[in-house]
Amino acid sequence: MVNVYEQYFSAKAEYNSIPRHAALVMLIADSEAGNIRYEAAVTFFPHNDEEDYAVSYDAYFSKVLYEAKGRRSKKREEALMQKFQQHIDELAQEANGTIYWEKPLREARRG
Repeated sequence: MVNVYEQYFSAKAEYNSIPRHAALVMLIADSEAGNIRYEAAVTFFPHNDEEDYAVSYDAYFSKVLYEAKGRRSKKREEALMQKFQQHIDELAQEANGTIYWEKPLREARRG
């Protein structure tokens, strides 16, 4: 399993009665036995100060975007990134949360 893309953003949510002020969004690739699966995921975490990047996985939401025989493909990953924010926004909405895309907390990382 590898995070094809991940980035931290300012966010707003409440989960388990704990206010969350940030989110880690990820595009995850998982290949096993000749199959590939891509998943969009978001986890909201407290981020109570500028140094607080202790990600809690109790507010973790994900959905499978693609699953088939094959292996990782840069072309497929670029296509999945085209609608990535939309998928994450849907997950955030289901969790009664909001991602502030215009307020990244760190640079994006690609794997």
